[in-house]
Amino acid sequence: MKKTALTILFSVAAICAASAQTVGDAFVLSENNYEGTARTIALGNAVTALGGDLGAVTINPAASAVARYSQITITPGLSMTTSTAQGIPPWENSNDLPYFQDKMRSSRTAFRLPNLGFTFNWDMGRQRGVKNLSFGFIANVTNSWNEDVYAKGTNDMTSYLGAMALGAGGFTPEQLMDENAFNNGVPWNAAIGYYTGMINHIGNNGYIGATEVWYDDDSIEVPGTLNQSFGMLKNGSKSDYIFNFGMNISDFVYLGASLGITSASYSYSQYIKEAAVDYRDFENIMIDDKGKELVSYFDNMTYKSAYSLSSSGVYGKLGVIVTPLAGLRIGAAVQTPAVNNVKEWFRESGEIKLAGPDGGNYNESSPDGENAYTLISPFRANLGLAYTFGSLGLISADYEICNYGSMKYSSASYSDRDYIADLNSDIRRTYGTAQMLRLGAEIKPIQALAIRAGYGLATAPEAKEIAATLPLLYEQNVSFGLGYSSKGSFFIDLAARCSFVNDLAVKLYDDYYGSFDNNGNFVPDDRISPSICIHRMPWKFAMTLGWRF
Repeated sequence: MKKTALTILFSVAAICAASAQTVGDAFVLSENNYEGTARTIALGNAVTALGGDLGAVTINPAASAVARYSQITITPGLSMTTSTAQGIPPWENSNDLPYFQDKMRSSRTAFRLPNLGFTFNWDMGRQRGVKNLSFGFIANVTNSWNEDVYAKGTNDMTSYLGAMALGAGGFTPEQLMDENAFNNGVPWNAAIGYYTGMINHIGNNGYIGATEVWYDDDSIEVPGTLNQSFGMLKNGSKSDYIFNFGMNISDFVYLGASLGITSASYSYSQYIKEAAVDYRDFENIMIDDKGKELVSYFDNMTYKSAYSLSSSGVYGKLGVIVTPLAGLRIGAAVQTPAVNNVKEWFRESGEIKLAGPDGGNYNESSPDGENAYTLISPFRANLGLAYTFGSLGLISADYEICNYGSMKYSSASYSDRDYIADLNSDIRRTYGTAQMLRLGAEIKPIQALAIRAGYGLATAPEAKEIAATLPLLYEQNVSFGLGYSSKGSFFIDLAARCSFVNDLAVKLYDDYYGSFDNNGNFVPDDRISPSICIHRMPWKFAMTLGWRF
């Protein structure tokens, strides 16, 4: 009997160490899921035509011109996400789950500061013309990530280490063991896997892993049952720091302009673990350089990867609010593309335990990879319509449009130009125009108390050709909140928002299973590798403390 192994190539989240920027990175940095003050969150961020609130300035710079007073706000908040993960049946019309069959639930909570800012209002003392000017600085969160996913189950069909071996195919052992392997185009997991003994050379630059057998008929099998587990963690936020100017013209037209500085910090990590239910099923027999037979048994392994980025950028935004009739308000705003300077870091590591007389513990880590580039985020525009019922309440609706297919990478390195050009072509093929509808309402049963609710719907950013092949993709959220204004300058607002997002299907590694042909080449069959369905329920909670003067 011959021994071999089966490997897994992660296709999770399109983030892989030892690679440069991806189309997924561009979307992470360009997407907006506005937060801001508790009032704007409670109204579903349908505030383009309303103004008067510092959370609305990110959406429409003219918002600051509506207020006839100066104000200061601070908004602490909590972000909480509950995730449920379970394997997906691999065969159509089948409920069988040969892997990741356990339904696992996990949650993660993080403290945020969705809003902090101030505006100063100058009364020009005029009855007509320019009646008020406002200047301010506001920091509002425009996106955040907070997710913890855990999945586990058993598998006696496929293994991560087989896909790792497949990825190493074509590289010589000398290339995998070279001290510069991580800089010479070698897959990082293949270099780590070969160094630790997760995979081994079998000739013709082919490799086997520690979790399979290669039988005399040249077929490959997982000889026993593996306990598999998978974990994924996301964290970070994106904020806009806004220098804002507003102008009130005759209480009829409100104009605003902002210089926005974006700042983002994002981290992503994942791992996969495999452990033999009975290590005696996974015997490894090898011959060393001196002809001695070495016997060991696969016991368990863990492979980890980590990725993080930070970025800073700048953009401009113009907005207007018009009040043509009593109670009716119309607003519009346009934002220029943002120029972002991005730095990213990535790292991978692996460890394996082999039982038996010639076993041991082995581990290896990659160096810290770094990359820097420029990303042009897309132009976006929004239009709003609102109606106020005097002091009784209001209704509001927003429409926003953004063409994510116009995202674009650039690099100062001449050697990167071909890669950048291909990447930008991939962006145009992958992404298209996303549209967002936001609705909000406010009722004041008494002058000091406001009851608010909101709704949001966003279509998928994928290009039409891709979206047509997918289930209907969209994201919805509902929000609600309360507001209290004292007779003095103090006010307080509370808000909660729940998002309903499409389930995320994650394929943990490429389909890889089969046998060797007469030339020693591996021929995969059609057995299916694990996929996991992740159901997420994100919540946002915010409380704004404010003072008007």
